[in-house]
Amino acid sequence: MLIQVSYDDNKYDYVKDFMLEKLIQSGTISSFRRRSGWVRIGVDPVRTQRREGYHGVERRGANA
Repeated sequence: MLIQVSYDDNKYDYVKDFMLEKLIQSGTISSFRRRSGWVRIGVDPVRTQRREGYHGVERRGANA
């Protein structure tokens, strides 16, 4: 899937979705577009990287 991004020099482009996280972390882009509108990096909430595994209490199958 392609995502529209705005670079720091106010140029626009479309990038593949798997590239978005790297562009955000490197500070290359200033914003990107979601279905709900533009997200400004450093201003609007952006999803953080997912953690590996679950570290809570295992509850699946407890009633089996």
